[in-house]
Amino acid sequence: MGYIKAEDILPEDVLKLVQRYVDGQMLYIPRRPGQHKSWGAGTQTREALKNRNRKIYTEYMSGMTLTQLSGKYFLTEKSIQRIIRHYKTAPPNKST
Repeated sequence: MGYIKAEDILPEDVLKLVQRYVDGQMLYIPRRPGQHKSWGAGTQTREALKNRNRKIYTEYMSGMTLTQLSGKYFLTEKSIQRIIRHYKTAPPNKST
């Protein structure tokens, strides 16, 4: 996540008030209640992981072993098992 310069967006009086508490430090300002985004909503990460997991399942069904998949994707065998178990109960499609 990038940052925005406070002096570029805050009125001078608000900036001075904030500086009384956190002068020259980085400050996280949480989203307002009800404005939270779900994990991965602002990036491509969620979709990339779905694609990777579908590929893992497909390769497993084509004969690759847990050990091979674990090495290929740099995941533990337990993580590979979880992904496979998920797709066995909900076969891969574009929405899963």
